[in-house]
Amino acid sequence: MVILLLYVDDIIITGSATDGIQQFISALRKEFDIKDLGYLHFFLGIQITKTKAGLFLSQEKYIQDLLKKTEMFDSKAAATSCLPYSRLLKDDGQPYNNPSLYRSIVGALQYLVFTRPDIAFSVHQVSQFMQAPMESHFTAVKHILRYLKGSLSTGITYTKGEMVLKSFSDADWAGDPNDRRFTTCLVMFLGNNPISWSSKKQHTISRSSTKAEYRALSSTAAELDWIQQILHFLKIKLQDTPVLFCDNMSAIALSFNPVQH
Repeated sequence: MVILLLYVDDIIITGSATDGIQQFISALRKEFDIKDLGYLHFFLGIQITKTKAGLFLSQEKYIQDLLKKTEMFDSKAAATSCLPYSRLLKDDGQPYNNPSLYRSIVGALQYLVFTRPDIAFSVHQVSQFMQAPMESHFTAVKHILRYLKGSLSTGITYTKGEMVLKSFSDADWAGDPNDRRFTTCLVMFLGNNPISWSSKKQHTISRSSTKAEYRALSSTAAELDWIQQILHFLKIKLQDTPVLFCDNMSAIALSFNPVQH
């Protein structure tokens, strides 16, 4: 089997046999002018380092370039990506005088979430005010940058392990002060490796925490099914039935009730 990942004109090729990969590269050379860069080290701003444990993915250089661009490279590091229990208001303070810069920085932070799930919720917050950012919103963006300054080398290590798929789902209680919507958070693991994560506001307002948690379970289950389809397409067999974790007993009881669905 040969697997190809294509993004515009950047390609990653892997497979189950070295000979098959080389034959595929030779076939590509006959049709296109390509350059073989050897083993994977850098791809679209993501650094890949091979270690004894497995593969380590980070975006350290990407963060450094972003800090230099925003003149935050010499700033004081922050311990967290946002202040505890802080939620941003859409009309808090004065309008920020450079909305284009705000959108540019937040867009860069969104790409950074690919290897930094620890900033997913903070980036989710500041992403909601792209149209009309306030000074307080830009202060929150700078706080994220200060956190990144203190955690430049943080990334994700992927190691060999059991082919078991498990996911965790959660939702807050009317956490957004602007519209009282709930935020769904999820993370999925293949073995001990995180492969998918998200922090996203729910489309509708729930009247109870049970319904909000159930909506989060539904979204996570859909993502879980999509991941299973990808694994099936790649002919990767799971060792056991995927498990979905939730900390709300009412939502769990509702999901097990055959009368409800």
